[in-house]
Amino acid sequence: MAKQYQSFAEFYPFYLSQHQNRICRRLHFTGSLLVLVIIAFYLIQAQYKLLLLLPLIGYGFAWVGHFFFEKNQPATFTYPIYSLIGDWVMFKDILLGKVKL
Repeated sequence: MAKQYQSFAEFYPFYLSQHQNRICRRLHFTGSLLVLVIIAFYLIQAQYKLLLLLPLIGYGFAWVGHFFFEKNQPATFTYPIYSLIGDWVMFKDILLGKVKL
């Protein structure tokens, strides 16, 4: 049975522990960055079909990182909301230099 975290602050250290592999973190970062690029392009060009790519790109890069490099199960399967928040907090922390890319 999965641990029940009471808050995101309690979950985030676990989330980071699941991203020890540098390539996995880089794939997460790349996927998140591409999601932002697609959203920006959508807002500028109104290309609605591009929005269908968001889950594929956002999760695709991350899952490749977990299955092939980190060799663990993505936290998304057990903690979908906290994991989604964790993706963006880790993205921010990478940009700020708090987490190494």
